[in-house]
Amino acid sequence: MTKILIVEDDKGIVENLTEFLTNEGFSIASASGQKKALEFVEQEHFDLVLLDISIADGNGFAVCSAIKADYNIPIIFLTASGDEYSTVTGFNLGADDYIAKPFRPRELVSRIKNILRLTGSAGSVTVLGDVFVDTVKGTAKKNGQELYLSALEYRLLLAFINHRGAILSRTQLLEMIWDIAGEFVNDNTLTVYIKRLREKIEDDPQNPQIIKTVRGLGYRVD
Repeated sequence: MTKILIVEDDKGIVENLTEFLTNEGFSIASASGQKKALEFVEQEHFDLVLLDISIADGNGFAVCSAIKADYNIPIIFLTASGDEYSTVTGFNLGADDYIAKPFRPRELVSRIKNILRLTGSAGSVTVLGDVFVDTVKGTAKKNGQELYLSALEYRLLLAFINHRGAILSRTQLLEMIWDIAGEFVNDNTLTVYIKRLREKIEDDPQNPQIIKTVRGLGYRVD
């Protein structure tokens, strides 16, 4: 499901947008200010951000600049500031579209879907730190460079993505990946593949920040 973050300090607009976009099949989260918005983006994966310029703390331009510096997330400015300066500033900071209030909800949905299609972010890309996994194309990239994962490594990565936030025991992981190569994968082999996968996706495989070991229980990707 496509996940959208609304950064807006008008509660009425947030409530109406959340209800409408949820009914359109989107998953919605919201933040009223700059600090909370950036915390959300750091902690969770979003496919698109709807961003107002005037927010509770900071401003939308700063949020856009910070997000675009570290994440490949499409941004649509949604604001009453429809003057030429604001529009140009937004695009110069990397915004993907700009919609002035008041707007027609159906037009907004159309623009959202168009941006997702143009950026290839229609719910298929999962972000793990600086690793981008496109589950439709079956590719994984780190810092813009493609990671060449074996079938078992990719299957293991998908298992973590599909159960993000959950602790997966070694037994569960073995059940998820054993048949991909048409042969039995034992416990020792699992250890080897987790090590190999960490070497490819972690900045420091000895101190993993993506695939974390939960002592005595298994592994977890937050």
